[in-house]
Amino acid sequence: MKTRLKKFVSFLLTSVLLALSASALAAGNIKIAIDAEFGIPNATSAQAVRAGAQLAVNEINAAGGLLGRQLEVIERDNRAVPARSLNNLRELAADPDVVAVMCGRYSPVVVEMLPEIHRLKLLMLDPWAAADSITDNDFSPNYVFRLSLRDSWALQVMMRHALKQGYRKVGILLPNTEWGRSSLKAAEETASKDTRQDIVAAKWYNWGDASMIEHYQALRNAEAQAVIFVANDKEAVILVREMAKLPPDQRLPLVAHWGLTGGQFFEQAGAAMKSVDLSVVQTYSFIGKTDAKTKSVLAGLKSITGSDDPRKVVSPVGVAHAYDLVHLLAMAIKKAKTTERTAVRQALENLGPYKGLVRPLDKPFTAKRHDALSINEVFMARFATDGAIEPMLKTKP
Repeated sequence: MKTRLKKFVSFLLTSVLLALSASALAAGNIKIAIDAEFGIPNATSAQAVRAGAQLAVNEINAAGGLLGRQLEVIERDNRAVPARSLNNLRELAADPDVVAVMCGRYSPVVVEMLPEIHRLKLLMLDPWAAADSITDNDFSPNYVFRLSLRDSWALQVMMRHALKQGYRKVGILLPNTEWGRSSLKAAEETASKDTRQDIVAAKWYNWGDASMIEHYQALRNAEAQAVIFVANDKEAVILVREMAKLPPDQRLPLVAHWGLTGGQFFEQAGAAMKSVDLSVVQTYSFIGKTDAKTKSVLAGLKSITGSDDPRKVVSPVGVAHAYDLVHLLAMAIKKAKTTERTAVRQALENLGPYKGLVRPLDKPFTAKRHDALSINEVFMARFATDGAIEPMLKTKP
C-alpha cells in the first residue's frame, strides 16, 4: 500500500511539474508591439522607435529578462491608416503575451484609436505622436502613457523662437487633421497669453496635396514675417523645393514642427535646403552628450543600425523616447509582478525614480499626469550640412 501511495504521489508531482513547465513554455516571450507607419515611403520614425525599443529589450534580456521570461519586439504596419491600426490593435490585444503597444508619429491615427484602446484595455505607449488629446483623453482609467512632445509645448517653443528672431507677425501652415487643429489651438493660446504675437493668417492643406506654394504665398501676402509650419517630411519637401525657386526676398523663415524629422526630409529636399531658413523643434539629441548612459546607448545602437556616430542617428527623438519607455514598462512589470495589463497600467502610475536617457525622472507618471516629459526638454534645432539635426543655443524669450 505504501509503495502504491509513493508511486501515486510521485506521479502527481511529476504531472504538476510537467503542467507548470508546459504553462511556462506556452507563455512564451513577453511581447512589446509597435503599431506604426513602417510601410510609408521614406519613413524613418517607425524604424527609429523600433531601434530604441529593441536596444532596451536587448539590455533587459542580457540582464536576465523579466519574471523569468525574455522580451520580444514585434511590429505591425498601419501605414498611418486608422482602419489598419484598428485591425492591428484588435489582433494584438487578443494575444495574452502582448503587454503593451507602441504607436508611431501620426497623432490622427492614435486619437481615432482612443475609444478602441480603452475598450480593449490595451496599454498604449506613445514615443512620438504629439496631439495633446492623446493623453488628455478623458478616459478613466487612462491606458495611454507618453514620453514625447505635446503640441502645446512645441508651439510655445516655436512661437517664442520666432519672437526671439524679431518676428511679431506670423502665418501658420497646417494639415487639416487633428494634429493641425491641436497645433493651431496651442499657437493661438501662446500668442494671446504669452508672446503677444499676431497670427496674421492660418492656411490648411490636405495630406497628398501636390503643391503648397499657394497657401504659402497667401501667408506672405497677409504680411507674415515668418511661417509656423506643421508638416511631415513629404509636405515639407514640397514646400522647401517650391520656396527655393522664389526670389530670395520672398523666402520667409520656416519654424517647423518635428514631423518632418520622421522621414528622409533632408535627403529629399536636397540642394533646396541651402536656400531656405528652416528650424525645427526637438526634445533630444545625441550630439554633444558625453555621459556614460549616452555612450552606452550609442554603442548598443551600433549592433542594431551599424553606426554609433551621434550625428548619424536617424530620427533621434524616436530612438530615445522608445528606449526610455521600454525601460519604464519593464519597471512597471517588475513592480506589478505580472504582465497583466491592468496591473501594469496601475504600476506605471506609481513608479519610482528612473535615470532616463532623455532626462532623469523622479516620478515618470501619476494618475493625473500621463506625460513623462515637460516643456523644459523642448528646444529648436537646425539641419547641418551633413543632415545631422543640431540643437540651437537655448535662450530665454
